[in-house]
Amino acid sequence: MDVTNEKKARALGINHVVLEVDDLDKAVEFYGAIFEFKLRGKSDHNAFIDLGDQFIQLSLGKAQGPDDKRHFGFVVDEREPVRRALEKLGIKSINERLNFRDPWGNRIEVVSYDDIQFTKAAHVLKGMGIETIEKTPNAVEELKKKGMTPDA
Repeated sequence: MDVTNEKKARALGINHVVLEVDDLDKAVEFYGAIFEFKLRGKSDHNAFIDLGDQFIQLSLGKAQGPDDKRHFGFVVDEREPVRRALEKLGIKSINERLNFRDPWGNRIEVVSYDDIQFTKAAHVLKGMGIETIEKTPNAVEELKKKGMTPDA
């Protein structure tokens, strides 16, 4: 309970996620085998995978064991190509929701853009080479409940 009555900053989203890896070149190659992406930049200790107006930072220095429950949801336009790429790499999903661990133990859940309330502005999608992806009725309903659709 806030008893200070002071104005607080409002969290607006996530700019980036950092994944620890042991080898940057192998990590870029691994993720490139699964996802189409642009490499925003690379140094001796970090690589940056561009996700439009967000990014993933791959950073040298794996310090903890494999992730169990800790993970993030990687949003894609289509899940099936991910499933096929993982199969080619011999990586099995941890569960029915398409969760996997990379070779460094980072756990990723692959979620489809059309079925979640996460949205990108039309001009960001266009800049990413995507004209439009229609949301499922369930995702639209979630957005409507929050007043986050044009007709809400």
